[in-house]
Parts: sequence; C-alpha cells; structure tokens
Amino acid sequence: MIENIKKNLSQIQEEIAPYTPKIIAVTKYFGVEAMIEAYKAGLRNFGESRAVEAIEKINSLPDEIKENSKFHFIGHLQTNKVNKVVQNFDFIHSVDSLKLAKAISDEAEKIGKVQNVFVQLNNANEEQKYGFSKKELFEYFEEIKSLKYLKILGLMNIAPLEIGKKELEALFEDVKQTQIELVENFSCDLKEISMGMSNDYQIAAAHGATMLRIGRKLFSTT
Repeated sequence: MIENIKKNLSQIQEEIAPYTPKIIAVTKYFGVEAMIEAYKAGLRNFGESRAVEAIEKINSLPDEIKENSKFHFIGHLQTNKVNKVVQNFDFIHSVDSLKLAKAISDEAEKIGKVQNVFVQLNNANEEQKYGFSKKELFEYFEEIKSLKYLKILGLMNIAPLEIGKKELEALFEDVKQTQIELVENFSCDLKEISMGMSNDYQIAAAHGATMLRIGRKLFSTT
C-alpha cells in the first residue's frame, strides 16, 4: 500500500504544480493500517469526519504518529460531539453556524486551548449542504471573530459534485474573493482556504486552495 500512496501523492503533486497546498489525507473510509502507511509515505495531516470512530482510530495509532501528525475534523460537527472533537483534533474545518462556533469556544476554554478553525462557506447555496451563505457569513463574522478561544484560519468549502469546470472555477474564485473581502472588512488575518477533494483538487489548487482534502485519489490501488 505504501508504494501506491507514494505514487498517487507524487502524481497529485505533479498535477497541481506549481501550486503547493498542504495535502490532507482523508482517512474516514480507511482503517488505522492505512493511516500508518500514509504516515510512512510522508503524510502528516489526516482528515476524519465521524467523531467517535475517528477518535478510536487516533487513539490506536503508535505514539510517534500521534505526536508528529495533525488531525483535521472535516465533517459536519454536532454540538453533542464538540467536547470530544476539541480534545482530539488540531483543526476543525466545518464551523457552519454561530451556535457551533460558540460551543467550540466554550469547550476549548474548559481545557485552556485555542482551537484552530475554518468557517464553512456554502456559496453554491445548496440546501443539503451545511455552511454559511455569503450574506450570513458577513452578518455573523464579527461575532465569531470575537470568540476568545477560536483562531479562525480561513474558509472551508465543499463544491457540488454535479458541476462543470467553468462553474467550479467561478465557485472557487468566489471563495478566494470572499476571503479577501473578510480580511478587508474585519481587519483579520485569514491565510488558509480548505477546498478541493479527489474530483476537483486541480481546479481548487489553481484558485487559491492552501489545503486539499484528498482520500479516494490518494489511496487508490488502480
């Protein structure tokens, strides 16, 4: 498996050159063994979206991997799982409501941690997807920004699956533009954009992604 991961990683890096976003290995559909192999292949960032299952996997990893890796929570986070996720994850990519932002800040305060987060932008306005519309984002951003135990690193976006290249480019470009507008309007320092997955990472990288969330493409054996 390690050789497959190395080959896939090298191919992804070639395809996104000259851009060099951080690659998060999305391991939610893979077991502990796959995480260990990905670590051996040089990956240090792991993305999971199911809290209880993910924490079991993280706790099963050898100490060396736990100590030298960063863990990213990338799925929808229910408020009743916030305490566990804050305790076990370095980054939360999916802050999709003011209520959730407050809950994360409250839990982080309890353990004396400032939690790294991304605010999820649903700029395709998909009803079945979580996240702030652009209007809501500008409406609530000051309040989210004021939460003392959150560090907002940037924006996160999940593009619709059934969408053409031109629409994808426009959507990702809009995420980048929204980030610029937030920095200008709220005098904040937002350096990161988490967008792009196995089916659209090349377009995301070319339009400002600093983190790509890749699972299937990275672990493919074909």
